[in-house]
Amino acid sequence: MNLPVKYRPKTFEEVTGQRHVTKTLQNALRKGKISHAYLFAGPRGVGKTTTARILAKGLNCVHGPTPTPCNKCEVCREIDDGRSLDVIEIDGASNRGIDEIRNLREQVRFLPTKGRYRVFIIDEVHMLTTEAFNALLKTLEEPPEHVVFVLATTEPRKVPETVISRTQRFDFRPLSIEEIVNRLAEISRLEGIEADEAAFRAIAKYADGSLRDAVALLEQLAIFSENRITPHEVNMMLGIVEDEFFLELFQMLLDRNAQGALLHVDELFSQGYTAKDFVTGFQNACESLL
Repeated sequence: MNLPVKYRPKTFEEVTGQRHVTKTLQNALRKGKISHAYLFAGPRGVGKTTTARILAKGLNCVHGPTPTPCNKCEVCREIDDGRSLDVIEIDGASNRGIDEIRNLREQVRFLPTKGRYRVFIIDEVHMLTTEAFNALLKTLEEPPEHVVFVLATTEPRKVPETVISRTQRFDFRPLSIEEIVNRLAEISRLEGIEADEAAFRAIAKYADGSLRDAVALLEQLAIFSENRITPHEVNMMLGIVEDEFFLELFQMLLDRNAQGALLHVDELFSQGYTAKDFVTGFQNACESLL
């Protein structure tokens, strides 16, 4: 199925939880106020690269520049399929040296083949070496009119201020549990997956603000449970110790039943849970009681 790919947003309106970013970009496209470089900062799985691709479509759609790319023209389809010669995605973690950035500086000279702009998306840009950043800085200072850079990072503090100052910065936020739950429910309805809100909430909490991680977990659980996901199955697969376990443990401790508490914990470990699962669950249970 590959649900994260299947349900990857294709328009700004479909991006979840980042309206402060998408609205600004849409207004910029509508008014023709295009920056030559953007910095998309935020945790993994919250829509940075997806938004960069939608921006690239908005810039190059045959009906554009437009805040609402059609997703039907050849240019939009090629960008969605990763086949566009005008949208170049670079992994900063594996192409982090000065030689790779020098090669990029050569590429920016070429005019677009079909669209209006060549869009260079550099993921994990914070992984570039100091020398590579210095080389990139020269290009950011005087970029060709037909080039737009989108620098994406999960660690903006590692990006030099000299680079940040030459970009428009957008901070992507972790998604709330409610936002993730609503999206999981929608995808489940479309895919015929049966699950209740408690299961969705367990997945959302485990995903820690990352919608991509949550959707990937949903797919994994759907395969495991044959499209009928229960909260118990979520907890078992993700190593989440249920609150009821700790309520029983706390009661045993209050009753000074040390032997019973030890047997209770031993039973948990016999089910395949780890010490890390126990500690994480203990912390969550204490937070729930406060």
